[in-house]
Amino acid sequence: MTTAKATQQADLVLAGGGVKGIGLVGAVAALINAGYRVHRVSGTSAGAVVGAIIAAASKRYQLTGAEVKDLALSLDYDKFLDPGPIEEIPLVGPSWAMLRGSGLYRGDVAHEWIAKALRELGVTTFHDLRIDDDTLPEPRRYSLVVTATDVTTGQLVRLPWDYGRVYGLDPDTQLVADAVRASMAIPFFFRPAMLTSTAGVTSTLVDGGVLSNFPIDSLDRTDGQPPRWPTFGVTVLPNLPAGNDKVIPQLGLLRLCGPPHLLEGVLTTMLVGRDQAYLSQPWVEARAIRVDSTDVGVLDFDITKPEIEALYQKGYAATQDFLSHWNWEAYVERFRAPRA
Repeated sequence: MTTAKATQQADLVLAGGGVKGIGLVGAVAALINAGYRVHRVSGTSAGAVVGAIIAAASKRYQLTGAEVKDLALSLDYDKFLDPGPIEEIPLVGPSWAMLRGSGLYRGDVAHEWIAKALRELGVTTFHDLRIDDDTLPEPRRYSLVVTATDVTTGQLVRLPWDYGRVYGLDPDTQLVADAVRASMAIPFFFRPAMLTSTAGVTSTLVDGGVLSNFPIDSLDRTDGQPPRWPTFGVTVLPNLPAGNDKVIPQLGLLRLCGPPHLLEGVLTTMLVGRDQAYLSQPWVEARAIRVDSTDVGVLDFDITKPEIEALYQKGYAATQDFLSHWNWEAYVERFRAPRA
């Protein structure tokens, strides 16, 4: 086992998981308390929310574990559920929103909270998250990247990296809160985000988890050289099929109609299928922190304070356990050392 030095840097990849993302906060706090300083963060959905705050704070100062915890416990999660005028009509409204794909909730409260939290940390556009790191390709010199799904062009996009390539936009002028809001737009639950390219094409963006909920490879070096420091991944979603009913418990209503429903299987596989293939690789599993969040559903926005505390502690404990047997030198030697 090796422990982090006071100045040990690390990159983080934070998975999506809706309300389960509270477990991510506990994991990040444990890493900070162990002496790790975050260099870059890649996140999807809830991971994008947590990652944006961590990346923004790291531009000014290193958050303490206690400050990270206060952030998680201060949120009023049920206020994130902000239905629009049509959706507020009993029975008809939610059904109409589902049919037209506009989402049950506007997502404006979440968007405004993220924007306000980032402004207080001195971050508005991605220009504020620029880093001076000439080992990275020019489009990737940012301390944050979030994953979204562009259902108009049919592709996974990583923002700000793909603003120029896909949309012809200057990434430095794009709002960080807008990218995070797009990444957390759970299909049919939150309204999709819209983004217009310089060519005049308006894309519909939804949750990055549709294509990559745990983008563990997104910060890996592509030049064949050994990594400079660890890239830790944190996931809060369970393995399938045993944890199938723990991803979106609300879909359990479908089982009243008989055996496991196809829609439930499709949606849960959509969220974790690609990532389970990655997690089965030894070089990924060795650096992945798994947080048990089975007591909380992705959409449990009515979560209580004791449940928040419990999930936070699970993330913290899982990371402590991971670090107790983590050995950076052994990892590099086994998986990343140059081979003849």
